[in-house]
Amino acid sequence: MRFQDIQKMAKGMGINTYRMKKMHIIHAIQRKENNIECFGTDRADHCEEQGCLWRSDCLSFKKDVKAK
Repeated sequence: MRFQDIQKMAKGMGINTYRMKKMHIIHAIQRKENNIECFGTDRADHCEEQGCLWRSDCLSFKKDVKAK
């Protein structure tokens, strides 16, 4: 999902995204929805949440972090 779309979603939930990185915005959205703040964490290695909105971004983010 595009960064601007994530910001728009967060702002619609009343989350101030000023100077926040993508991962932190997604964590704030997950927290607001009473979900586990798992985006980009080690939990992604064992994720079974096929319907998660963030799944594809999360797995590619996690893969990029491991490559570094």
